[in-house]
Amino acid sequence: MLDVNSGSYRELMRRRPLNVQARFGGEDVALVSGRDVAGAMGEAGAIALAANARNALVIKGVLKAAKRCSAAVYIELAKSESTYCGANYENIPEYAARYSAELGHGVVFALHVDHYGIKGEEDVLKGVSHLQHIISRGFTSVALDASHLPDYQNLCATRDLADWIPSGLGLEVEVGEIKGAGELSTVEEALYFIGGLNAWGVFPDYLAISNGSLHGTYDSSAGVVEGIDLGRTKEIADAIAPYGVAIAQHGISGTPLDKVKAFRSYGIRKGNVATLFQNVVFGLEMDPDTGNAVIRDGSYVKDPSRGVSKALWDRMVEWCDSKGMSRKSGDYKKLNLPFHDAIMEESEDIRDRIVDEVAWWAERFMKAFGAEGTAEKVMEIALRRRDHNASPERKVLGCRADFGPEKAPNSTKSSNGDYSD
Repeated sequence: MLDVNSGSYRELMRRRPLNVQARFGGEDVALVSGRDVAGAMGEAGAIALAANARNALVIKGVLKAAKRCSAAVYIELAKSESTYCGANYENIPEYAARYSAELGHGVVFALHVDHYGIKGEEDVLKGVSHLQHIISRGFTSVALDASHLPDYQNLCATRDLADWIPSGLGLEVEVGEIKGAGELSTVEEALYFIGGLNAWGVFPDYLAISNGSLHGTYDSSAGVVEGIDLGRTKEIADAIAPYGVAIAQHGISGTPLDKVKAFRSYGIRKGNVATLFQNVVFGLEMDPDTGNAVIRDGSYVKDPSRGVSKALWDRMVEWCDSKGMSRKSGDYKKLNLPFHDAIMEESEDIRDRIVDEVAWWAERFMKAFGAEGTAEKVMEIALRRRDHNASPERKVLGCRADFGPEKAPNSTKSSNGDYSD
């Protein structure tokens, strides 16, 4: 646990990114660059929990666990999630600063723009001003996702938008659409993409790949299984390591904790968890080892002793029924916006049990990830620098001519689906 009254902590406040100092300079919130969190995980051989905050209570629970474990974490939200969640790019920094203060500060975290989807040139142009606004709100890390585009277009779109993100903030990029078991990014694709970005002077911290995971619930009744291929993951991690890039694992909800504990040995340094925390907020029955939502008789199952009250859940189900949704639909995520205020207005005991269960799961992940004590490592890394600027010191290793369209592994993609969260 960091001592907020120590000289080192006071210096850490001066080493925060400029956007954080501009917005929260008078507060002792340890909102740091995603670069520093990535560096700490690399040096510690650990994985940072990256929790998608579809509801603000997730932020409070994750920060509570992070302080208990002295672990650095990411609080994140995907671009698409910002359209159907009450927690959004405008208010997440405020929630995080408030909850950090309630905990007495000393919680080290980054705010991450997850899956900033890019489907073409229009999204790149819109992204220039949109991302600058999000960053001005206090976000300190960005994931650019043009993975559904052909490889050369992915490279160019990612490169072009990355140029408009301050180099001292965290950067994640993606190759290969996340579709589930058997859908695997290749080493060739990863090297072309990361090598090409490097040749243009773009230096990511993380690469997200398609390695067999899914976003959402694994519906065993429909034959859907978790299929993360750690062998392919390690092959890609080893190939891109010379560029200073590690693997970001997406779609961890529903993965057995015993398998999660092994992730550190396969080059994974960031672990995204979204649906599991949503399950906690809703109070769904969950597999205790995976967090996967239980589906029985074609429906999610509500545990009345957990999550939102039974009365509120009945209203939520009625709303979904009115929209024609299956009672085991992934579209239940769309409850997060119309019912956000109602969840936040639940009785104190209901809100507390949600926060406590989020913290319980978050702590389990932090321990499985080997992330205990990484808050101190982040501070150590920040204090090594001359000042606030966390821009990575890396070299360009290749020639741009080697990454033209004629060298791209895949010139087409088979799907235009949206796999952004």
